[in-house]
Amino acid sequence: MQNKGLVRLFAVLFGLVSIYQLSFTFMASKIEDEATAQAADIIPTSEKDYATKRDKEVARYLDSIGNEKVWLGQTYNDVKDQELNKGLDLKGGINATLQIKVKDILKGLANNTKNPAFNKALEMADEASKNSQDDYVELFFNAFDEVKGEYKLANPDIFANKSLSDKVNFQMEEEAVKDVIRKEIDNTVVSAFEVLRKRIDKFGVTQPNIQRLGTSGRILVALPGAKDIERIKNLLQSTAQLEFWETYRPQDLNAFLLSANNELKTILEAKEATKDTVSSPTSELDSLLTDAAQDSLEVNQKNPLFDLLAGAGRGNAIAAVAIKDTAKVNEYLAMSQIKRLIPNNIQYVRFVWSRPTANAELIDLHALKGNRENKARISGDVIDDARDTFDQMSRPAVTMSMNSRGSKEWEKLTGDAFTNQTSIAVVLDNLVYTAPGVSSGPIAGGRSEITGDFSINETKDIANVLRAGKLPASAELIAYDIVGPSLGQEAIDSGFMSFLIAMLVVLVWMVFYYGRAGLFADIALVFNVLLIFGVLASLKAVLTLPGIAGIVLTIGMSVDANVLIFERIKEELAKGKGQKSAIADGFKNALSSILDANITTGLTAIILMIFGTGPIQGFATTLLIGIMTSLFTAIFVTRLFVDGYVSKSGRVLAFATSLTKGWFTNMKIAFLSKRKIAYMVSGVVLAVCVFSLFTKGLEEGVDFSGGRNYKVRFENPVNATEIAETLNESLEAPLVKRVGAENQVQITTNYKVDVEGTEVDDEIQQKLYEGLTELLPDGMTYQEFLPGESDKQFGILQSIKVGPTIADDIKKNAFWAVLGSLAVVFLYILMRFRKWQFSLGAVAAVFHDVLIVLGVFSLTSSIMPFNMEIDQAFIAAILTVIGYSLNDTVVVFDRIREIVGLDNWKGGTNVDLALNSTLSRTLNTSLTTLVVLLSIFIFGGDTLRGFMFAMIVGVIVGTYSSLFIATPVMFDTLKDNGKSEK
Repeated sequence: MQNKGLVRLFAVLFGLVSIYQLSFTFMASKIEDEATAQAADIIPTSEKDYATKRDKEVARYLDSIGNEKVWLGQTYNDVKDQELNKGLDLKGGINATLQIKVKDILKGLANNTKNPAFNKALEMADEASKNSQDDYVELFFNAFDEVKGEYKLANPDIFANKSLSDKVNFQMEEEAVKDVIRKEIDNTVVSAFEVLRKRIDKFGVTQPNIQRLGTSGRILVALPGAKDIERIKNLLQSTAQLEFWETYRPQDLNAFLLSANNELKTILEAKEATKDTVSSPTSELDSLLTDAAQDSLEVNQKNPLFDLLAGAGRGNAIAAVAIKDTAKVNEYLAMSQIKRLIPNNIQYVRFVWSRPTANAELIDLHALKGNRENKARISGDVIDDARDTFDQMSRPAVTMSMNSRGSKEWEKLTGDAFTNQTSIAVVLDNLVYTAPGVSSGPIAGGRSEITGDFSINETKDIANVLRAGKLPASAELIAYDIVGPSLGQEAIDSGFMSFLIAMLVVLVWMVFYYGRAGLFADIALVFNVLLIFGVLASLKAVLTLPGIAGIVLTIGMSVDANVLIFERIKEELAKGKGQKSAIADGFKNALSSILDANITTGLTAIILMIFGTGPIQGFATTLLIGIMTSLFTAIFVTRLFVDGYVSKSGRVLAFATSLTKGWFTNMKIAFLSKRKIAYMVSGVVLAVCVFSLFTKGLEEGVDFSGGRNYKVRFENPVNATEIAETLNESLEAPLVKRVGAENQVQITTNYKVDVEGTEVDDEIQQKLYEGLTELLPDGMTYQEFLPGESDKQFGILQSIKVGPTIADDIKKNAFWAVLGSLAVVFLYILMRFRKWQFSLGAVAAVFHDVLIVLGVFSLTSSIMPFNMEIDQAFIAAILTVIGYSLNDTVVVFDRIREIVGLDNWKGGTNVDLALNSTLSRTLNTSLTTLVVLLSIFIFGGDTLRGFMFAMIVGVIVGTYSSLFIATPVMFDTLKDNGKSEK
């Protein structure tokens, strides 16, 4: 090998850089372990909420040393920033996809127009978006073109309005207006992205990731290590729409409420009569308002509205209402018959609830003084600054300062409230946070304060979102994956256990089979792993559990390259060549097969990178890095050791041991003569698989079907069927199955899957807690049941939500990923081998392998004790199977091309010769890869078992198809079966 000195220099430099990069990870981990141990010493397990307190103590300590130099002259914050990023499945946290509501943006750009064509187009776009992958704005444009009639987008009451006057005029063509609107929407999404980024930067999570997803208006947010999940969800979805309103006094609403209550009685009695039900006669109210001073509403018989009012509210609130009754009160107040009863002097009244506080059972109902435009007197755009602080009673609060325009409006608003003896409601995202009165006249200076029953974190978050600014449009949480920290630690433990076992088995096997040459390959293999982790750290890539699987798979591929080289060297030695000449020719002749095999696998990894998300991209990233480092270590580093050993006179390097010396030599199996039997066997198996796929189908995960998925662990073994029966009524027939240990289940439900908002998440989690309380440890509270604590052992460990729209997108991407990989590989093989028969054989083998893997999943999903749902991880497994199958096939085809190029086809004789000559490599690589996969399957944890099962089946079937499907199909499509000389 030429340039050995240069290769040696690069190897040393790459190794040192990798060690340097990984040193930050080790140091950060060491410091955090010390902080955790210190917190455990300070806070004993006997204290209430000890886990939460320990987490806060760890965070406090790490924050205190953030600017101290701890390693190589760098501070802890710098060291933390340069450590190897761990994904949610290893560290815990939340991965969320937010959808910026383009519909709201369109309505805002049109000034909330009442134009019938515009609003009809919005309705049509809403309906079309349920079954379409197109951007919402394009669906709106298409719908508007259908229903516009005499209207056009440049109408004064649509987009040619005052706010867009400098961009849209009455004479503009439709396409020109559409371009303007697309740009405005894109600018709004960019603005929303920046607002969210500012909020997240201030949240305090290390290594956050936020990125736009194409032009769909979606934003991906990943916060590894985040523990306060509910706080994060509120932070992400809060629009920070801050408003200041004057309120009505309770006595201003008394007459309306009395009329509303009487009207509701009439309405409900009429409904009862239509059902032919008999109701006892009711007498008149003796007294409804007995204490005008306290504005309390008392009833002495059944009253639809008054029975829901639990007493007087605080300050100028109308009344207090039980949280569970708020939906019914909203329903009543929204009825058209009730709205007609509102007196003219309060015709624009707006009813808003107060913010619910922790453990509260009642919340206040406020009546705000609205107007024709339904706009607040003062909005959040006048806020210059907001700070979390403490009020005069030392309670957490938020202070705000306003600009000059806001200060003038504030002085006028406080003056009106003082004169009218009303209150000023501080409304944030349609919830009243505080509604103080004004006791000393107009307030100048523009300073205000939000007080209430807040925690310190809540005031920090409020100040944070107010400083970052409001979201220009509302954001819906359409998908999320929440992993508890304890589950993440378990994944790390099981992932690295499988990794170490796989490494050990492969290292031992290589020495057993190839002797000293195998030891050289082992050294290169360990160096390869060091480079992979070093590159991951330096690129700030994210290591996920599927990423660890990708690294372990890379080990198998690295072994494959060395096996190819060593087998070729053995062939050259068998021809009688000298040792140095055989080694040189072996490395040279194996290069083509190694490159082709790795390129085909790399192509599938690139497609995974394009179409995959989250952990799947992590798998693809490590696979791509592993392919490049494997090529370097197998071709160059192994060569350094081999050449260095044989360069000294008298040394002989045997590429086998005394036990394995004659294995797989002089094989003369007539593969082609057995192809008809193989066709029949494969035909029967494929028929069974296809029949099962059409009749039984596949078990779709929430990635593809939409819904919510919860992994729950109990203290004792549980029965999945009994849990399903318990939750059947409240969650509409959830799917419950055991995953992993007998005390752990996965609960999947489509209950309210189309409804967005954290309220639905809270409702479902509450139903789970109530239904499962008897099976949980004694005394476990609802908060302890939710994911979050570092050492959490029971309750919800992981929760996933995928909305129907994004589920459709995932399906579409999966389809294109598989189809794209087949097309790319077909073209690559056609380019490399110059015969369409080779491409056809390879693609036929891939179809064969994929159908069998799908069929096995269909046949066995109901009996296997692990998760076999079809999700993104399964698609990654399918694409990896495609890559592996092609890897095998390409190596065989490469040898066929080489032998036939020298000695023609000879009616198939040389094809059998090529298959026999590669048999040692085929079986050796397949066995080592299977051992690697089995170690992950057994020791890698529940999360990876379905993924690994698919790959194990794929490797077995792929090895078979490369010998008995790909090559025979290629041969049978040759003109006259290769009997001619050419």
